[in-house]
Amino acid sequence: MAYNELLSLRIQQQLQEQQMNFVEKKMFGGIAFMIADKMCIGVMKELIMLRVMDEYYDGLLRENHVRPMTFTGKRLKNFLYIESEAFATEKQLARWVVLAIDFGKRGVVKSKKKK
Repeated sequence: MAYNELLSLRIQQQLQEQQMNFVEKKMFGGIAFMIADKMCIGVMKELIMLRVMDEYYDGLLRENHVRPMTFTGKRLKNFLYIESEAFATEKQLARWVVLAIDFGKRGVVKSKKKK
């Protein structure tokens, strides 16, 4: 199993309850949820990958069960891994989904220049 499908369904349900338009996309060996064409939250194995606004990043890193997201050895800006202990309940999961939605609404993603 490349990613936790039950966790993916839980995130889908949370996004639907928030009446968010989203697109699912296979990414990072897992599944990502795109809001306003931005990868905001996803599932990679048993972890949540979460993209947050700059103003929340450092504070969230100080919490238990949260660490920087690295992919192929590189730390990704504004991306976090959230371990399962931090989203055991629906209330806990909702907090992460709200942060993802906030990034989807307010976050700016630099597009790569085409050569």
